[in-house]
Amino acid sequence: MGGRAVARGRVLLALALAGFLGCGGDDSDGGGDAGDDAGDAGGDAGGDGGGGDGGGACSGLECQQVECAAGATTSISGTVTIPSGELPLYNAVVYVPNGPVAPFDDGVGCYRCDAPLSGDPVVDTRTDTAGQFVLEDVPVGDDIPLVIQVGKWRRQITIPSVSECVDTPLDADDTRLPRNQSEGDIPLIALTTGGLDALECLLPKVGLDASEFTPEGEGGRVNLYAAVNGTAGYDMTMNGGADFSDATALWGSLESLSRYDIVLLSCEGVEDFPDPGMVTNKSPEALEAMRDYADLGGRIFASHWHHYWIEFGPDAFPGAAVFNHLPDLGTITSDIDTSYEKGLAMAEWLMRAGASTVFGKLDIVDAQHTVEAVDQSTRWIYKDDTTNQDGNGDPIPSVQYLSFNAPLEAAEEEQCGRVVLSDIHVSSASGDDSAPDKRFPGGGCTSVDLSPQEKALIFMLFDISSCVEPDVD
Repeated sequence: MGGRAVARGRVLLALALAGFLGCGGDDSDGGGDAGDDAGDAGGDAGGDGGGGDGGGACSGLECQQVECAAGATTSISGTVTIPSGELPLYNAVVYVPNGPVAPFDDGVGCYRCDAPLSGDPVVDTRTDTAGQFVLEDVPVGDDIPLVIQVGKWRRQITIPSVSECVDTPLDADDTRLPRNQSEGDIPLIALTTGGLDALECLLPKVGLDASEFTPEGEGGRVNLYAAVNGTAGYDMTMNGGADFSDATALWGSLESLSRYDIVLLSCEGVEDFPDPGMVTNKSPEALEAMRDYADLGGRIFASHWHHYWIEFGPDAFPGAAVFNHLPDLGTITSDIDTSYEKGLAMAEWLMRAGASTVFGKLDIVDAQHTVEAVDQSTRWIYKDDTTNQDGNGDPIPSVQYLSFNAPLEAAEEEQCGRVVLSDIHVSSASGDDSAPDKRFPGGGCTSVDLSPQEKALIFMLFDISSCVEPDVD
């Protein structure tokens, strides 16, 4: 890769880290953002960390850890779910802090899994594919604090009483992610609508309260923007029927993008190509802004034709995948790539979530064929035996979900952002619709149940929300 691209990536990382360090303090007293994210980290997160037997003097809640006889332990157990409580959450961090848990700052930042957890945890662990956890060697006593976190999704509760050397199971309503800001932290999300994918209809089904959908600057954690052929405003039940700002106001500059933790881009139904005579709402300046946003730590989910940001983006982005633009595949049974740990976890999770009926398979409605193979990215969902054939009559493979960390050209330990490209229309199986005359939510959001491909997107949504680490070890 070119020296200029690497140098630019290092400069952007230095700026992100400078912002992190400039926030002041260490991870236990409200310091840097990366520490706040908890790296969804916890190191190996085995749940046996902590306090009173390490040879030194104990501190705070460490002094309330006890040794149990006959191999017993003092534990807390439960199941972490999405805000609605309907689906389990894989790889969520659960921990008992031993100090103040720092508040988050909104906007782009470098949140890596090798950063320390905020609050100086006594013990920590991660959830399995069933969303379940057992946190061992926890402090004994009254009013024990507990943090449940996936990136900037975070809920803090107080357990009234923990008895020694037995398990304390938690109620399911206490271990779901927050539905609103009164229950906990929610990342600031920008979502652009589009004529062929109604991503805006998914977030209410995830469980976010209507109060969290507002125009930008008015306090809600989800701001909607109107793109080509998509829903253009609220209905009269929300925000007085206000119109959405145009999507170009979001992606037109790094400054506007950087206000957000996550950007979700619904397929507009119009394919852009950088031909001299073609009109596009994605200027060269916007392409650079989107790339820089990812490099600084932004999280991006792009549906179908939003491949444009990657395929025709600046510098390293086009090297993420091999694009081909072949005829749509229609309804297919796709494969989950289980050759690496996270892919295997996705296959297991989809079975538990009721999205798959056969392990490692996912039925998809309205599959596209824009990507033939991954290059500098990770394949999640794919179909090798497609109906599209090469000159020899052999099927041309297709990739339905891919991801990569950014800067793409940087070393793994210097990557801060995350990008997911979906080569399907997520809402096709649900019947939800997005159009200028269909106001949100009542006009086009008509479904109640989650389709299999919506569940797959929910898995990926919380994956990109999380701290950054390599997909494949």
